[in-house]
Amino acid sequence: MSTSDKPLVIVTRKLPDLIETRMCELFNTELNLDDHEMSPAELVDAVKRADVLVPTVTDRINSRILSQAGDKLRLIANFGTGVDKIDVQTALQRGITVTNTPGVLTEDTADMTMALILAVPRRLVEGARTLQEGQFQGWTPTWMLGRRISGKRLGIVGMGRIGQAVARRAKAFGLQIHYHNRHRIHASIESELEATYWESLDQMLARMDIISVNCPHTPATFHLLSARRLQLLQPHAYVVNTSRGEVIDENALARMIEAGDLAGAGLDVFEHEPAVNPKLMNSDRVVLLPHMSSATIEGRVDMGEKVIINIKTFADGHKPPDRVIPSML
Repeated sequence: MSTSDKPLVIVTRKLPDLIETRMCELFNTELNLDDHEMSPAELVDAVKRADVLVPTVTDRINSRILSQAGDKLRLIANFGTGVDKIDVQTALQRGITVTNTPGVLTEDTADMTMALILAVPRRLVEGARTLQEGQFQGWTPTWMLGRRISGKRLGIVGMGRIGQAVARRAKAFGLQIHYHNRHRIHASIESELEATYWESLDQMLARMDIISVNCPHTPATFHLLSARRLQLLQPHAYVVNTSRGEVIDENALARMIEAGDLAGAGLDVFEHEPAVNPKLMNSDRVVLLPHMSSATIEGRVDMGEKVIINIKTFADGHKPPDRVIPSML
């Protein structure tokens, strides 16, 4: 096959070397070698020229961008699971298929969620910082006391792949598993996890010691944990979020932690990323991570391989395995 026969694939950010090499072998590929964030004008240029666009979860592919797409663009193969920044409806109306990379980051994200569930009540980051700053004067019976997690109630918001993986880890640490989901999970999984289902999110929130947010960001989940719902939590409760920042009213969360109305939070994602509320940044009761719950070498390579499979399948005239269907959102 000549280069001209290969689809033009434009990649918006730097991907793992192994993935970029393979894409260059298979397709006519334009890479973002300096890994700069593409401007709206650059994205417009890309959609005008590409057969396939490979954006990441931070690229905003909205209707204004898509309205200027050329006739060649037929596939948006997202490098990531979340497609909340892609106007999927507009894409489909224009005959453009959208794919993502589900499943490959489940275990990595669940690992980091569990790490935050441990780190926040036990004050791990605060303790490490105290030691590094030379403030450790030796052990005393009442110094740096945290909270035991065994026996506590964990409320999982969103019981998909990641929520279930978090539940399996948390159960091993002795947490009692509770969950709220759009649909109740299969009885066999519920039994395996010894999980209690709450149809009412409000009722669950009021009874939990730790809340883990593991649902995607969609119009229906924007500020799902609103100021009103956060106020339902008990003052000793902790909130952990490795999903999307927009699911929580971040300003309300920061105010409540500052006022002592919540015990603390562990956050890997933020509502206005990369900006973070200064009240959260300055709090000793909050553990903040820079959106790294899925950041493993293995996970990024697995994501890239899914992107390649989706493009190759589409280019061969078949339906790609990871198509995003509006009813899924």
